[in-house]
Amino acid sequence: MPDPVPLPGTPKDRSLISRVQTAALVIIAFAVVLFLLVQAQFILISLAVSVILFSLTSDAIALVGRVRFGPVKIPNWLASSLALLLLATVLLSLAAVIVSQVNTVLVTALNYSEQAPAAVAAVFSWLGKDAEEAVLSSLRAVEVSGYLRTLAAQAGALMQATVLVILFVGFLFAERVWFPVKLLNLIGNVERARRVEEIVNSIMHRVNRYLLVKTLVSALTGLLVWGVALAFGLDLAAPLGMLTFVLNFIPSIGSIVATLLIVLVAFVQTVDVKTALSLLASVGAIQFICGNILDPMLMGRALQLSSFGIIISLAFWGAVWGIPGMFLSVPIMVALMIVCAEIAPLRSIAILLSREGLAVPMHDTPGRPVVTSLERRG
Repeated sequence: MPDPVPLPGTPKDRSLISRVQTAALVIIAFAVVLFLLVQAQFILISLAVSVILFSLTSDAIALVGRVRFGPVKIPNWLASSLALLLLATVLLSLAAVIVSQVNTVLVTALNYSEQAPAAVAAVFSWLGKDAEEAVLSSLRAVEVSGYLRTLAAQAGALMQATVLVILFVGFLFAERVWFPVKLLNLIGNVERARRVEEIVNSIMHRVNRYLLVKTLVSALTGLLVWGVALAFGLDLAAPLGMLTFVLNFIPSIGSIVATLLIVLVAFVQTVDVKTALSLLASVGAIQFICGNILDPMLMGRALQLSSFGIIISLAFWGAVWGIPGMFLSVPIMVALMIVCAEIAPLRSIAILLSREGLAVPMHDTPGRPVVTSLERRG
């Protein structure tokens, strides 16, 4: 095989050319990965959700598997089967509720689509008749029915994604016992396999903590918003509560969007500025207390993510995967920060993603060590 042709020029020129080639290869690789992420988004989103749900339930299955009734121990296959059955029931029920609430919103939106532009344009009446007419003309030019059909199609695809997620989780449950053995055989080194499992366990622990706290706080926020909307006599009180619960999983902007939608619905229905402002104050107070007091108090230092990094992650995954990408942006960012903290050349990325710039590898972090499956087996 012939020797590679040396790069021309001085050593400095060759070093520059090498760096340019490396940068070009990185850009090409990023473009290819981005293309694959967009083209296979349905499968990848379902797989990401499946891994998160598997992470949430795997510890519970292991705990159930250790329960004994005298000399009898619950077999792993039975615990996994019961967990999968319960998870499938919850997911299908939740998807059915979301689809039904979306249909309710669509029907109501069609009923209000005629009076909504006039109600919104009336807000700008203080600018003069010409300004009000201009706003009204602009709003009437918007194809509301087209957006509603798109939303209905996405809601219909939710059931298909739910079934696919259940299948993925079922296969993960079936093979969870062999994960440590596969990891050890794949890496071929006990210490390195233990380190990889510690990283995975750390990611699972932080993501689980985030999702459990976020679910609790979002559910409480949705219930309070539902009660306030009901007290104000809104037609869409239940869908607005459900919408608040779902949107609160989108960091930073989800609660803002939910609050603005509630105020818009109230104004379109009542055509009363005082009612809309009162509802804005009530819902804003609920979002502030739950999001800025209760959420940080329960979350503690589990994430330690940069607020600016969360916004960047939200924008990137929202552009790549749409609304599902916004929901997954924080778990993906947590995994990225932990992995980068373990790789010396990428440590700077972990520092930028961390809240206080203190991202360090787990072996440099004080605290109780993680007990891995390999250690339990050994």
